[in-house]
Amino acid sequence: MLSILHQLTEKLRWSALRDMAPTALAVLALRDPTQEALAADVLRVRAKQPRRAPCGLGLLAAACAATTAPALADPVNDAQSAAAGPAAGQVEADQGWAIHGQATVVDQATLAFRSPYRGPNSLDPAARGRETADVTLYAGVRLWPGMEAWINPEFDQGFGLSGTLGVAGFPSGEAYKVGRAQPYFRLQRLFFRQTVDLGGEREKVEADLNQLAGTRAADRLVLTAGKFGVTDVFDTNQYAHDPRADFMNWALIDTGTVDYAADAWGYTVGGAAEWYVGRWTLRGGVFNLSKVPNSEHLEYGFSQFQGVAEIEERHQLGGRPGKLKITGFLSRGRMGAFDDAVALSQTTGQPADIAAVRRYGSRSGISLNLEQEVADGVGLFARGGVADGGIEPFEFADIDRTAAAGVSVKGARWGRPNDTVGFG
Repeated sequence: MLSILHQLTEKLRWSALRDMAPTALAVLALRDPTQEALAADVLRVRAKQPRRAPCGLGLLAAACAATTAPALADPVNDAQSAAAGPAAGQVEADQGWAIHGQATVVDQATLAFRSPYRGPNSLDPAARGRETADVTLYAGVRLWPGMEAWINPEFDQGFGLSGTLGVAGFPSGEAYKVGRAQPYFRLQRLFFRQTVDLGGEREKVEADLNQLAGTRAADRLVLTAGKFGVTDVFDTNQYAHDPRADFMNWALIDTGTVDYAADAWGYTVGGAAEWYVGRWTLRGGVFNLSKVPNSEHLEYGFSQFQGVAEIEERHQLGGRPGKLKITGFLSRGRMGAFDDAVALSQTTGQPADIAAVRRYGSRSGISLNLEQEVADGVGLFARGGVADGGIEPFEFADIDRTAAAGVSVKGARWGRPNDTVGFG
């Protein structure tokens, strides 16, 4: 199959942030540094002016423009992004509220190719092009010390190639399993996050999407509940995780075998707990599955659910920071076994139908996730995983074995620190 994938990403955000995530397929994210000074004068959304004032382009009313977007924040577990706390004797107020926004447009296309064996779920062999667009608002408030509430309303529009069918590691993380010609509204996230300090040194937290600026203890307990994405907390990687700012392939932004609980857009309802102590973090969570695999509607009351557990180790290798994570999941719901579908087909003479043999059962998997800085502005990442290949994937991709790796290089090496180039 010959495929040409072209990404045109135009990102408009209300935050001028320091770091950029890597851009996929050697596409550079470029920013005009002169916009920062203009942005600082247009919109200030912090209760106390931050070291770097946010800029915005209004989702409902225009403000200022920027030509790039930083990666979606890893709001509760990116210790490497937190600088040292305030100097002794200094008191820095925590940010009380924030509003950010983003807009992304992606265009992808394929040339015609030969496809002698084709079914209803195959990639269309004709020359086709598709686009997706989304606009998201990120609004958050600090309700009391340690407690943040966030809401992310969003407008989506467009389709993935062949309706996101035909490729297990689908080439666009912005293409959901649903598509509509006209823009439509979704409330993608509405969650609360409570951080309980357990001691240790104070860390500075930078303002970001779904993250208020302030300080926190190195040892802490973080509780998150509401509607959000499982991969907001689990299987994160600073070099490959956000299709709006770095790589786009489903098997690069997340571990392809992690069949994380989600509706067709990638979000679910549940809760997660994280315990940070020293260089280790333990995570666990329980989330609702969809009513039917790969559907738009979530189950209620956890009658179909997924449990996720993760252990993270932070280290220094040659004086460079890195992380290693092991993630496991167990899903319990009405799902079908492929052997049962084949056996039924042989008995009836009808095509194999996985939906006809669904019954309450389990599907599990485990994965490994590595990120490592190897030089100033240069990072490597790698992921690998396995899942039960005899049971139908419930939510994410039709992948039961995966291996992925790549590199990210920041533009400071060529005099543009906000550029990033990545290969995976």
